[in-house]
Amino acid sequence: MNPFWLIPFPPAVGAFVLIVAGRKLSRKAVAWLACLAAAASFVLAVISFQSLLGGASAGRPILRTLFTWIQAGEFRADLAFRFDPLSAVMVLVVTGVGLLIHVYSTGYMSRDRSFARFFAFLNLFTFAMLILVLADNLVLMFVGWEGVGLCSYLLIGFWFEKPAAAAAGQKAFIVNRIGDAGFLLGILFLFLTIGGVSFGAINEAVAGGIIAPATATLIAVLLFVGAAGKSAQIPLYVWLPDAMEGPTPVSALIHAATMVTAGVYMVARLNPLYAASPAASEVVAVVGALTAVFAATIALVQNDIKRVLAYSTISQLGYMFIGCGVGAYAAGVFHLYTHAFFKSLLFLAAGSVMHALSGELDMRKMGGLRKHLPRTYPTFLIGAVAIAGVPFLSGFFSKDAVLTAAFAQGRYFIWALGLGGAVLTAFYMFRLVFLTFHGQERLEPEVKRHLHESPGAMTVPLVILAFFSVFAGYVGLPPVVGKHAHLFDRFLEPVIKPAEGGHLGLGTEWVLIAASVAAALLGIGAAYAFFLRDPRIPRRLGEKFPGLYRLLLNKYYVDEAYDAAIVKPLVQGSARVYDKFDLAVIDGAVNGSARAAGLLGRLLSLIQSGLIKDYALAVLFGMAIFLGVLFF
Repeated sequence: MNPFWLIPFPPAVGAFVLIVAGRKLSRKAVAWLACLAAAASFVLAVISFQSLLGGASAGRPILRTLFTWIQAGEFRADLAFRFDPLSAVMVLVVTGVGLLIHVYSTGYMSRDRSFARFFAFLNLFTFAMLILVLADNLVLMFVGWEGVGLCSYLLIGFWFEKPAAAAAGQKAFIVNRIGDAGFLLGILFLFLTIGGVSFGAINEAVAGGIIAPATATLIAVLLFVGAAGKSAQIPLYVWLPDAMEGPTPVSALIHAATMVTAGVYMVARLNPLYAASPAASEVVAVVGALTAVFAATIALVQNDIKRVLAYSTISQLGYMFIGCGVGAYAAGVFHLYTHAFFKSLLFLAAGSVMHALSGELDMRKMGGLRKHLPRTYPTFLIGAVAIAGVPFLSGFFSKDAVLTAAFAQGRYFIWALGLGGAVLTAFYMFRLVFLTFHGQERLEPEVKRHLHESPGAMTVPLVILAFFSVFAGYVGLPPVVGKHAHLFDRFLEPVIKPAEGGHLGLGTEWVLIAASVAAALLGIGAAYAFFLRDPRIPRRLGEKFPGLYRLLLNKYYVDEAYDAAIVKPLVQGSARVYDKFDLAVIDGAVNGSARAAGLLGRLLSLIQSGLIKDYALAVLFGMAIFLGVLFF
């Protein structure tokens, strides 16, 4: 029997125990409890995966309904879980990478005074994400969807004593609620159209032609609004860079294995719906391509090591949506899978750098750390090489699969944007490597005195993630290798059908691979020339194009534009409504009714003298009036 439906519950138990009794436990007990909860989910995920591969119904969905959760008229939503190749990939990524982040956190957060609270939130986050990827219907998925939104607020604003952290948590929560409004509308329209919300019912309705093309487009675009919020795509990406205010393990968890991948997973899960709407798929592909390049240009000039990685995440998510938008859903999920390893590696290695430098984030105050961090440096380098798309590492195979799919579908503009983004990715990542680990030391004297390598609890997860950053991509080799190509795609075939048409010849495949390699080498070579061979070049370029430099450094002033066009008018309008309507009308009506009741009470009190003769006289007058009315 496949135990997949038990996977979410160990972290839920861990979170509950830590919330209720965490303050009474020692730090060692808290760490063991949280990590064992994550490990139990990972073990269950591995067992379930093996059962899925070896069962009689290998590859086909396995369903488990616990009970009917909501029943109202024709609407029904069960507490039901689905396990198939797509959810298997997701639970392995979430539990595997999540476990390593839990272990890393035991070292990184060892001196934090809210140690138990942090691990309670971390376990709760894992539970919510597992509910999201295992849900068999959109309503239960929405519960997990909102759960990771809540946990992101709690973890990004974990150090809420810092105003910047509190503001970042609020920003993430509010921006995601905007996206979630679209997601919820999409669910409602879907129910009104087909009378159900389960993935099986949706697939049957699409296959049976029940959903009209225009309706499919409306529903798919509304759902994608939610995905754009969760996965930080234009125009709802602005929360993710600010999420760096949270602890570094939180950044790794959100950016690599959990929350930001939820939108990509949702589009891939509903691939029949998006395939039925070419217009919605076009929106997904174009938004993904524009986001990939847009975020990469901002990352070129950022000086905060974590913010460079944040914009890198936004850009890489764009590649995943390119794959889904051009119909190569398996390629998009493949990039999600490899990205989880090298991006979590990069964030955790950046955290190791911060740990060594007493929290320093500015790359302009680093340099020459290669010899001081003998375990952090090689692992970070492996992550940078992987994300840059250098051959024989995981990022090369997945990014090449996305770009090849876009070219094969005749989406040459999308392909060109993706290729340009690949050049930028290699450039800004090796800018980060060279400024941080190479060149002249620019450390503050006080920081240099305390410089040290991170403990084993932090560096061992780096080594494991570095291994997968190298080899995880070999399950999805390109067609040029022959019969062992596209193993990952074939594994997902029961859930995701291969993209139709667009078959390329062997020569074209090699040309596209060469273009991808050239893009990576061009970006790395340019970074070497700019930041190692002649570090004066960036300064001269900044002086020659000061307007462009300020534009990129200030992130195209998008936050300022949102603040001027949306936030301030809403705040000012709300203040006017409060003054003119809330105080004058609502409070006036409430206070007026209270004053009227008080006046009436005072009038009635005049006849409550407490003297028997007054009450007898009142009774006499009453009897006279009663008899007069009765007689006449």
